[in-house]
Amino acid sequence: MREMETCGMNTARQIELVCPAGNLPSVKAAVDNGADAVYIGLNNKTNARYFSGLNFSDSSIEKAVQYIRDHGRKVFVAINTYPQEKNWPQWREAVDIGASLGVDALIIADIGVMDYAASRHPHIARHLSVQASATSLEALQFYHEQFGIRRAVLPRVLSLKQVERLAAKSPLELEVFGFGSLCIMAEGRCYLSSYVTGDSPNNCGACSPAHAVRWEESAHTLETRLNNVLIDRFRPDEPAGYPTLCKGRFQVEQHLFHALEEPVSLNALDMLPQLAGAGIAAIKIEGRQRAPAYIAKVARVWRQAIDRHARMGSSYAAQPDWHRTLAELAEGSQTTLGAYHRPWQ
Repeated sequence: MREMETCGMNTARQIELVCPAGNLPSVKAAVDNGADAVYIGLNNKTNARYFSGLNFSDSSIEKAVQYIRDHGRKVFVAINTYPQEKNWPQWREAVDIGASLGVDALIIADIGVMDYAASRHPHIARHLSVQASATSLEALQFYHEQFGIRRAVLPRVLSLKQVERLAAKSPLELEVFGFGSLCIMAEGRCYLSSYVTGDSPNNCGACSPAHAVRWEESAHTLETRLNNVLIDRFRPDEPAGYPTLCKGRFQVEQHLFHALEEPVSLNALDMLPQLAGAGIAAIKIEGRQRAPAYIAKVARVWRQAIDRHARMGSSYAAQPDWHRTLAELAEGSQTTLGAYHRPWQ
């Protein structure tokens, strides 16, 4: 722990480690294992990980913020779904709660919410959520100029070369994902859940809302369904993940396979020198829906990696045991560089 205590907080040039937390034990796991910043959300539709029993009430969020503050780390609040006219007050209230707690930043996707935060609480930093799906310099400039956005989280659809080109000219800090579940869609533009369940993740905060999820067990298989649509069927010895339409198995021309996307997790450990060289401000870990043990292990690996890179620079290399640890935590026990690796570019 000594290395984490001495190196855990950012130096001027060191990449910030931003970790998720969906409950107080996860907050403690993130902080205790080296997170520089922790991002959390309220237990309502204002954030993109809205599951029953997850996230924070008005009272419990105070304990989370206090723990983070007591350890000298930063706290970000995700308000990154899109309100509709009938429920606008809930998003406005989420901004007010974050401001009243004096959090370090609000992570926002909707321009109406950005405008409210900028005009009502200009002293609170505003970060552009990945759900805003800003992939061009023009988009980054727009959000920076119109709403004073200080940092943008880039979607996971960009190659390393595209990230480097954006970072070279960006008027604001950039944050990228380093580990966690992948999405085949450009974030903020997915309609698959709407098609099957009637609920959009952009408005309701969940790709697969709990009310539509069904598990049906028989003697030989475990089936998962969304709104009574069969998504997958697992053998007793197969790991069964939470059902999402994009990662289901379907029969296409007599072949049964993951027609849209195999369960796999992004792991950019090996790209840390390139990301740092591009001037990326922060590495984001996906997973506010994950267990505290998951958060602890991932945060510990990335803390060690970022600190090693800060010491070794171009001599940095990810350790094999780090990769083994992350592979064990990955969806489908598989990892990939995702869109970062496009050798033809």
